[in-house]
Amino acid sequence: MKDQDYMALAVELAKGTIGQTSPNPSVGCVLVRDGVIVGLGSHLVPGEGHAEVLAIQQAGEKANGATAYVTLEPCSHTGKTPPCSRLLIEAGVSRVVIATEDPNPLVSGRGINWLKDAGLSVDVGLMKEEAIALNKIFFHFMKEQRPLVTLKAAMTLDGKTATKTGDSRWVTGEAAREHVHHHRAKHDAILIGKGTAVKDNPSLTVRQPEYGKNPIRIVLANDLDLPDHLALFHDEHKTYVVCGKEANTDLFTDKHPTVSVIQLSSQRVEIPELLMRLAKLNIQSVYVEGGETVHKSFVESGFVDECHVYIAPKLLTGKDSFGVIGGQSPEWMNDAFALSFKQVERIGEDLFIKASKKVGD
Repeated sequence: MKDQDYMALAVELAKGTIGQTSPNPSVGCVLVRDGVIVGLGSHLVPGEGHAEVLAIQQAGEKANGATAYVTLEPCSHTGKTPPCSRLLIEAGVSRVVIATEDPNPLVSGRGINWLKDAGLSVDVGLMKEEAIALNKIFFHFMKEQRPLVTLKAAMTLDGKTATKTGDSRWVTGEAAREHVHHHRAKHDAILIGKGTAVKDNPSLTVRQPEYGKNPIRIVLANDLDLPDHLALFHDEHKTYVVCGKEANTDLFTDKHPTVSVIQLSSQRVEIPELLMRLAKLNIQSVYVEGGETVHKSFVESGFVDECHVYIAPKLLTGKDSFGVIGGQSPEWMNDAFALSFKQVERIGEDLFIKASKKVGD
Protein backbone atom coordinates (compact mmCIF):
# COMPACT_ATOMS: atom_id res chain seq x y z
CA MET A 1 0.00 0.00 0.00
CA LYS A 2 1.06 3.59 -0.65
CA ASP A 3 0.67 6.85 1.27
CA GLN A 4 -2.51 7.57 -0.71
CA ASP A 5 -4.08 4.28 0.39
CA TYR A 6 -3.37 4.83 4.07
CA MET A 7 -4.66 8.41 3.93
CA ALA A 8 -7.79 7.25 2.12
CA LEU A 9 -8.40 4.84 5.00
CA ALA A 10 -7.95 7.67 7.50
CA VAL A 11 -10.50 9.76 5.57
CA GLU A 12 -12.99 6.88 5.66
CA LEU A 13 -12.52 6.55 9.42
CA ALA A 14 -13.29 10.26 9.81
CA LYS A 15 -16.36 10.09 7.57
CA GLY A 16 -18.04 7.70 9.96
CA THR A 17 -18.13 10.34 12.69
CA ILE A 18 -19.44 13.36 10.76
CA GLY A 19 -22.01 15.18 12.86
CA GLN A 20 -21.21 13.55 16.20
CA THR A 21 -17.93 15.30 17.09
CA SER A 22 -19.05 18.95 16.94
CA PRO A 23 -17.75 21.44 17.94
CA ASN A 24 -14.63 19.42 17.14
CA PRO A 25 -13.83 18.28 13.59
CA SER A 26 -14.07 14.67 12.42
CA VAL A 27 -10.55 13.22 12.25
CA GLY A 28 -9.11 9.85 11.27
CA CYS A 29 -5.65 8.47 11.99
CA VAL A 30 -3.78 5.41 10.70
CA LEU A 31 -0.43 4.25 12.13
CA VAL A 32 1.80 2.14 9.87
CA ARG A 33 5.09 0.47 10.75
CA ASP A 34 7.13 -1.61 8.31
CA GLY A 35 4.22 -1.73 5.88
CA VAL A 36 1.76 -3.04 8.49
CA ILE A 37 -1.15 -1.09 10.00
CA VAL A 38 -0.56 -1.10 13.76
CA GLY A 39 -3.14 1.45 14.91
CA LEU A 40 -6.45 2.95 13.80
CA GLY A 41 -8.39 5.76 15.39
CA SER A 42 -11.15 8.29 14.83
CA HIS A 43 -12.40 11.03 17.10
CA LEU A 44 -15.83 9.82 18.23
CA VAL A 45 -17.35 12.42 20.57
CA PRO A 46 -16.17 15.78 21.96
CA GLY A 47 -14.25 15.55 25.21
CA GLU A 48 -12.93 12.07 24.56
CA GLY A 49 -9.74 10.84 22.93
CA HIS A 50 -8.73 12.27 19.57
CA ALA A 51 -7.98 10.04 16.60
CA GLU A 52 -4.23 10.07 17.24
CA VAL A 53 -4.75 9.09 20.89
CA LEU A 54 -6.83 6.05 20.01
CA ALA A 55 -4.48 4.94 17.23
CA ILE A 56 -1.45 5.18 19.53
CA GLN A 57 -3.24 3.31 22.29
CA GLN A 58 -4.00 0.50 19.86
CA ALA A 59 -0.46 0.43 18.50
CA GLY A 60 1.27 0.46 21.87
CA GLU A 61 5.05 0.07 21.53
CA LYS A 62 4.64 -0.47 17.78
CA ALA A 63 3.99 3.28 17.44
CA ASN A 64 7.72 3.81 17.91
CA GLY A 65 9.21 4.36 14.44
CA ALA A 66 5.78 4.31 12.76
CA THR A 67 4.29 6.70 10.20
CA ALA A 68 1.06 8.46 11.19
CA TYR A 69 -1.50 9.40 8.52
CA VAL A 70 -3.84 12.07 9.90
CA THR A 71 -6.68 13.86 8.10
CA LEU A 72 -6.16 17.11 10.04
CA GLU A 73 -3.15 18.78 11.62
CA PRO A 74 -2.60 17.34 15.12
CA CYS A 75 -3.64 19.81 17.81
CA SER A 76 -1.07 21.86 19.69
CA HIS A 77 -3.20 23.23 22.53
CA THR A 78 -4.61 21.72 25.69
CA GLY A 79 -8.40 21.62 25.77
CA LYS A 80 -10.37 18.75 27.24
CA THR A 81 -7.54 16.49 26.05
CA PRO A 82 -3.73 16.96 25.86
CA PRO A 83 -2.14 18.14 22.58
CA CYS A 84 -1.84 15.33 20.03
CA SER A 85 1.35 16.73 18.51
CA ARG A 86 3.17 16.12 21.79
CA LEU A 87 1.67 12.64 22.05
CA LEU A 88 2.95 11.66 18.60
CA ILE A 89 6.43 12.89 19.54
CA GLU A 90 6.41 11.06 22.88
CA ALA A 91 5.18 7.84 21.23
CA GLY A 92 8.25 7.83 18.99
CA VAL A 93 6.43 8.30 15.68
CA SER A 94 9.07 9.09 13.05
CA ARG A 95 6.94 10.51 10.22
CA VAL A 96 3.56 12.27 10.03
CA VAL A 97 1.54 12.67 6.83
CA ILE A 98 -1.14 15.36 7.26
CA ALA A 99 -3.96 15.96 4.79
CA THR A 100 -4.54 19.62 5.69
CA GLU A 101 -3.70 22.30 8.21
CA ASP A 102 -6.19 23.05 10.99
CA PRO A 103 -8.02 26.37 10.34
CA ASN A 104 -8.44 26.91 14.09
CA PRO A 105 -6.12 29.83 14.96
CA LEU A 106 -5.23 28.04 18.22
CA VAL A 107 -3.65 25.27 16.14
CA SER A 108 -2.99 26.39 12.58
CA GLY A 109 0.64 25.63 11.78
CA ARG A 110 1.74 25.21 15.41
CA GLY A 111 1.15 21.47 15.50
CA ILE A 112 3.18 21.01 12.33
CA ASN A 113 6.00 23.19 13.68
CA TRP A 114 6.12 21.20 16.94
CA LEU A 115 6.51 17.97 14.97
CA LYS A 116 9.24 19.41 12.74
CA ASP A 117 11.09 20.97 15.68
CA ALA A 118 11.13 17.56 17.36
CA GLY A 119 12.84 16.08 14.29
CA LEU A 120 9.90 14.23 12.77
CA SER A 121 9.48 14.07 9.01
CA VAL A 122 6.25 15.91 8.10
CA ASP A 123 4.37 15.94 4.79
CA VAL A 124 1.28 18.12 4.33
CA GLY A 125 -1.34 18.20 1.57
CA LEU A 126 -2.08 14.58 0.65
CA MET A 127 -5.85 14.33 -0.09
CA LYS A 128 -6.30 17.89 1.13
CA GLU A 129 -9.55 18.51 -0.78
CA GLU A 130 -11.16 15.35 0.58
CA ALA A 131 -10.12 16.24 4.12
CA ILE A 132 -11.55 19.75 3.88
CA ALA A 133 -14.79 18.44 2.36
CA LEU A 134 -15.49 16.05 5.21
CA ASN A 135 -15.13 18.94 7.68
CA LYS A 136 -16.75 21.65 5.56
CA ILE A 137 -18.84 22.86 8.51
CA PHE A 138 -15.82 23.21 10.80
CA PHE A 139 -13.76 24.99 8.12
CA HIS A 140 -16.67 27.33 7.30
CA PHE A 141 -17.21 28.21 10.96
CA MET A 142 -13.54 28.97 11.54
CA LYS A 143 -13.36 31.16 8.44
CA GLU A 144 -16.70 32.99 8.62
CA GLN A 145 -17.21 32.95 12.41
CA ARG A 146 -20.87 32.06 11.95
CA PRO A 147 -22.84 28.84 11.48
CA LEU A 148 -23.13 27.23 8.07
CA VAL A 149 -26.79 27.53 7.02
CA THR A 150 -28.57 24.79 5.08
CA LEU A 151 -32.07 25.58 3.82
CA LYS A 152 -34.22 22.45 3.45
CA ALA A 153 -37.54 22.11 1.61
CA ALA A 154 -39.81 19.37 0.30
CA MET A 155 -41.97 20.33 -2.66
CA THR A 156 -44.05 19.04 -5.52
CA LEU A 157 -42.81 19.15 -9.08
CA ASP A 158 -44.55 22.50 -9.51
CA GLY A 159 -42.85 24.01 -6.47
CA LYS A 160 -45.60 23.66 -3.86
CA THR A 161 -44.99 22.72 -0.22
CA ALA A 162 -48.61 22.57 1.03
CA THR A 163 -52.20 22.84 -0.13
CA LYS A 164 -54.27 25.99 0.35
CA THR A 165 -55.34 24.63 3.77
CA GLY A 166 -51.72 24.18 4.81
CA ASP A 167 -51.79 20.39 4.56
CA SER A 168 -48.27 19.10 3.87
CA ARG A 169 -48.38 15.48 5.08
CA TRP A 170 -46.75 14.11 3.18
CA VAL A 171 -45.20 15.87 0.21
CA THR A 172 -42.48 13.26 -0.23
CA GLY A 173 -42.25 9.53 0.40
CA GLU A 174 -40.90 7.65 3.40
CA ALA A 175 -37.40 7.16 1.95
CA ALA A 176 -36.94 10.92 1.44
CA ARG A 177 -38.21 11.65 4.95
CA GLU A 178 -35.68 9.23 6.42
CA HIS A 179 -32.98 10.90 4.32
CA VAL A 180 -33.84 14.17 6.07
CA HIS A 181 -33.03 12.59 9.45
CA HIS A 182 -29.62 11.63 8.11
CA HIS A 183 -28.89 15.30 7.33
CA ARG A 184 -30.45 16.59 10.55
CA ALA A 185 -27.95 14.52 12.51
CA LYS A 186 -25.05 16.16 10.69
CA HIS A 187 -26.05 19.64 11.87
CA ASP A 188 -25.69 21.20 15.28
CA ALA A 189 -29.14 22.77 15.21
CA ILE A 190 -32.46 22.58 13.37
CA LEU A 191 -34.53 25.74 13.01
CA ILE A 192 -38.21 26.47 12.37
CA GLY A 193 -40.53 29.45 12.72
CA LYS A 194 -43.49 29.97 15.01
CA GLY A 195 -45.96 29.09 12.26
CA THR A 196 -44.45 25.67 11.63
CA ALA A 197 -44.19 24.99 15.37
CA VAL A 198 -47.88 25.74 15.92
CA LYS A 199 -49.21 24.07 12.78
CA ASP A 200 -47.17 20.87 12.80
CA ASN A 201 -46.15 20.55 16.48
CA PRO A 202 -42.96 18.73 15.41
CA SER A 203 -40.47 17.00 17.71
CA LEU A 204 -37.53 17.82 15.38
CA THR A 205 -35.54 14.82 16.58
CA VAL A 206 -33.49 12.24 14.70
CA ARG A 207 -35.65 9.16 14.88
CA GLN A 208 -33.04 6.79 13.44
CA PRO A 209 -30.52 6.14 16.26
CA GLU A 210 -27.86 4.98 13.81
CA TYR A 211 -27.61 8.57 12.56
CA GLY A 212 -26.25 9.76 15.90
CA LYS A 213 -27.11 12.78 18.00
CA ASN A 214 -30.21 14.95 18.05
CA PRO A 215 -29.62 18.55 16.97
CA ILE A 216 -30.51 21.51 19.15
CA ARG A 217 -34.03 22.75 18.27
CA ILE A 218 -34.46 26.47 17.55
CA VAL A 219 -37.84 28.21 17.18
CA LEU A 220 -38.17 31.80 15.98
CA ALA A 221 -41.04 33.56 17.78
CA ASN A 222 -40.83 37.34 17.96
CA ASP A 223 -43.39 37.61 20.77
CA LEU A 224 -42.81 34.26 22.56
CA ASP A 225 -46.52 33.57 22.15
CA LEU A 226 -46.34 29.80 21.75
CA PRO A 227 -48.82 27.19 23.01
CA ASP A 228 -47.77 25.28 26.12
CA HIS A 229 -48.53 21.86 24.65
CA LEU A 230 -45.77 21.93 22.01
CA ALA A 231 -43.77 18.69 21.95
CA LEU A 232 -40.55 20.73 21.93
CA PHE A 233 -41.32 21.87 25.48
CA HIS A 234 -41.88 18.42 26.94
CA ASP A 235 -38.85 16.23 26.29
CA GLU A 236 -35.21 16.10 27.37
CA HIS A 237 -33.69 17.52 24.18
CA LYS A 238 -32.23 21.03 24.09
CA THR A 239 -34.50 23.79 22.75
CA TYR A 240 -33.90 27.50 22.18
CA VAL A 241 -36.65 30.01 21.44
CA VAL A 242 -35.49 33.23 19.78
CA CYS A 243 -37.52 36.40 20.30
CA GLY A 244 -37.50 40.16 19.81
CA LYS A 245 -36.58 42.77 22.40
CA GLU A 246 -40.16 43.45 23.53
CA ALA A 247 -41.08 39.84 24.36
CA ASN A 248 -41.85 38.96 27.99
CA THR A 249 -39.05 36.50 28.68
CA ASP A 250 -39.74 36.19 32.43
CA LEU A 251 -43.30 34.99 31.86
CA PHE A 252 -42.13 32.47 29.25
CA THR A 253 -39.25 31.02 31.29
CA ASP A 254 -41.51 30.69 34.34
CA LYS A 255 -43.79 28.44 32.29
CA HIS A 256 -40.99 26.62 30.46
CA PRO A 257 -37.93 26.43 32.72
CA THR A 258 -36.21 23.78 30.56
CA VAL A 259 -36.32 25.96 27.42
CA SER A 260 -33.59 28.53 26.79
CA VAL A 261 -34.48 31.97 25.42
CA ILE A 262 -32.31 34.06 23.12
CA GLN A 263 -33.61 37.65 23.13
CA LEU A 264 -32.30 39.81 20.30
CA SER A 265 -31.82 43.58 20.32
CA SER A 266 -34.33 44.23 17.53
CA GLN A 267 -38.12 44.08 17.68
CA ARG A 268 -38.19 41.25 15.16
CA VAL A 269 -35.70 38.44 14.66
CA GLU A 270 -32.92 39.60 12.36
CA ILE A 271 -30.87 36.82 10.78
CA PRO A 272 -27.38 38.43 11.06
CA GLU A 273 -27.73 38.99 14.81
CA LEU A 274 -29.28 35.54 15.25
CA LEU A 275 -26.31 33.85 13.58
CA MET A 276 -23.88 35.92 15.63
CA ARG A 277 -25.57 34.81 18.84
CA LEU A 278 -25.60 31.17 17.75
CA ALA A 279 -21.89 31.37 16.93
CA LYS A 280 -21.20 32.53 20.49
CA LEU A 281 -22.93 29.34 21.64
CA ASN A 282 -20.52 27.39 19.40
CA ILE A 283 -23.36 26.26 17.15
CA GLN A 284 -21.50 25.67 13.88
CA SER A 285 -24.33 24.63 11.55
CA VAL A 286 -28.08 25.20 11.24
CA TYR A 287 -30.59 23.15 9.25
CA VAL A 288 -33.48 25.48 8.39
CA GLU A 289 -36.80 23.68 7.99
CA GLY A 290 -39.07 26.69 8.19
CA GLY A 291 -41.97 27.76 6.05
CA GLU A 292 -42.24 30.50 3.44
CA THR A 293 -41.54 33.38 5.85
CA VAL A 294 -38.50 31.89 7.57
CA HIS A 295 -36.96 30.78 4.29
CA LYS A 296 -37.51 34.22 2.80
CA SER A 297 -35.79 35.86 5.78
CA PHE A 298 -32.69 33.72 5.34
CA VAL A 299 -32.52 34.21 1.57
CA GLU A 300 -32.98 37.98 1.88
CA SER A 301 -30.22 38.12 4.50
CA GLY A 302 -27.82 36.40 2.08
CA PHE A 303 -26.90 33.84 4.72
CA VAL A 304 -27.82 30.64 2.91
CA ASP A 305 -24.82 28.45 2.19
CA GLU A 306 -26.52 25.30 0.94
CA CYS A 307 -29.99 24.16 -0.15
CA HIS A 308 -31.42 20.67 0.23
CA VAL A 309 -34.55 20.29 -1.88
CA TYR A 310 -36.66 17.14 -2.12
CA ILE A 311 -38.97 17.05 -5.16
CA ALA A 312 -41.98 14.73 -5.27
CA PRO A 313 -43.52 13.54 -8.57
CA LYS A 314 -46.77 15.40 -7.89
CA LEU A 315 -48.52 18.47 -9.28
CA LEU A 316 -50.51 20.45 -6.74
CA THR A 317 -51.34 23.53 -8.86
CA GLY A 318 -53.08 26.67 -7.66
CA LYS A 319 -51.90 30.15 -6.76
CA ASP A 320 -53.44 29.71 -3.30
CA SER A 321 -51.17 26.81 -2.33
CA PHE A 322 -47.91 27.40 -0.49
CA GLY A 323 -44.46 27.64 -2.03
CA VAL A 324 -40.95 27.22 -0.67
CA ILE A 325 -40.22 30.92 -0.20
CA GLY A 326 -42.79 33.64 0.38
CA GLY A 327 -42.72 37.40 0.16
CA GLN A 328 -42.20 39.52 -2.93
CA SER A 329 -39.91 38.45 -5.73
CA PRO A 330 -37.26 40.79 -7.18
CA GLU A 331 -38.07 42.68 -10.35
CA TRP A 332 -35.19 41.27 -12.39
CA MET A 333 -33.83 37.76 -12.93
CA ASN A 334 -30.30 39.07 -12.38
CA ASP A 335 -31.29 39.72 -8.75
CA ALA A 336 -32.07 36.03 -8.08
CA PHE A 337 -30.09 34.28 -5.33
CA ALA A 338 -27.51 32.36 -7.36
CA LEU A 339 -26.62 28.74 -6.58
CA SER A 340 -24.59 25.91 -8.10
CA PHE A 341 -25.93 22.37 -8.32
CA LYS A 342 -23.72 19.94 -6.40
CA GLN A 343 -25.74 16.72 -6.29
CA VAL A 344 -28.85 15.18 -7.83
CA GLU A 345 -30.00 11.83 -6.50
CA ARG A 346 -33.13 9.72 -6.56
CA ILE A 347 -34.34 8.86 -3.05
CA GLY A 348 -37.14 6.33 -3.28
CA GLU A 349 -39.78 7.86 -5.52
CA ASP A 350 -38.48 11.42 -5.06
CA LEU A 351 -35.51 13.51 -6.18
CA PHE A 352 -32.95 15.06 -3.85
CA ILE A 353 -31.07 18.13 -5.09
CA LYS A 354 -28.20 19.78 -3.23
CA ALA A 355 -27.08 23.24 -4.30
CA SER A 356 -24.52 25.59 -2.79
CA LYS A 357 -24.17 29.34 -2.84
CA LYS A 358 -21.91 30.38 -5.69
CA VAL A 359 -18.37 31.18 -4.61
CA GLY A 360 -17.84 34.92 -4.52
CA ASP A 361 -21.52 35.78 -4.03
